[in-house]
Amino acid sequence: MSALRALAIAVFSVAAFTQSGWAQTYPAQNVTMIVAFPAGGLADIIARLMSTKLADRLKQSFVVENRAGGGGNIAAKAVASASSDGYTVLVTTSALAVNHTASKNKGFETGDLRPVAFVAYSPDVIAVNPSNPAKDLKEFIANAKTKPFTYGSAGLGTGPQIGAEYFFKDVAKVQYQHVPFSGGAPAITALLGGHIDSLVLTLPPVTPQIVQGKLRGLAVSSTKRVNAIKDVPSYTEMGYPNIEIGSWVGVFVPAKTPDAVVAKLNAEINAVMAEPDSKERLAKAGFDPMTTGVSEANSYFKSEMDRWGTMVTAVGFSN
Repeated sequence: MSALRALAIAVFSVAAFTQSGWAQTYPAQNVTMIVAFPAGGLADIIARLMSTKLADRLKQSFVVENRAGGGGNIAAKAVASASSDGYTVLVTTSALAVNHTASKNKGFETGDLRPVAFVAYSPDVIAVNPSNPAKDLKEFIANAKTKPFTYGSAGLGTGPQIGAEYFFKDVAKVQYQHVPFSGGAPAITALLGGHIDSLVLTLPPVTPQIVQGKLRGLAVSSTKRVNAIKDVPSYTEMGYPNIEIGSWVGVFVPAKTPDAVVAKLNAEINAVMAEPDSKERLAKAGFDPMTTGVSEANSYFKSEMDRWGTMVTAVGFSN
């Protein structure tokens, strides 16, 4: 055996041993879960569910820290520049895929992060005040052909806003005015008060109002109905097949985080999200649980960047 080959084998063996050692001892201290949006939002709901269960399984604290702002970019930048040791993780939404194309000056590259797992998905919903004459999406769009309408969202550049612009502008071809709010809660309040004609949000924040009859869901942007609001039809039923627009919640770490640590995090996250009570809580809120391996998570994120990039380009949005 040549000296060079022996050295290469030794280096590989040390790296493999180090990776294995990291996996066996991780986590050896508290893990910070930086959430890209405010408390009560999609990412925050999932992060707090995961943090409690991961702490129970791994006997270390998983501390949730909300760093909202920049459409998710502030938190993403913080994690992208953190130590690649698995002790700082990002919990974010489809906004990361949207911003890959839409944000020109994020302060980091999307490739500075690597996906660990995608844990939940929920379609968007178009909702109106019960006083609105439209009983479903077909009637709403038919009315909009003759009378422009307003719709509210949780802010410029959010996934639901980009998806709504794409649907209204490129698919339904109707006239509208967008009214951005500082989050889902104020948009819901405005619709309840009759200050806007409709809203488009990811389902979970609106689920209680629809279930209680305070708002009317016109359609969910998916090919099938959602169990949490079974009476609300899908886009496919309303004559718009193959329209699937919604938000996922995913976990990311700095790109150079060791493979063994990423694999362990992935396995533990998948385990806690597969627990029956986790699945039940997600379903009641309007989420579909997701389970992804590390390789699958990478492929899915690449496809999501492409898919959202197409919609961002189509509506001409940038920030």
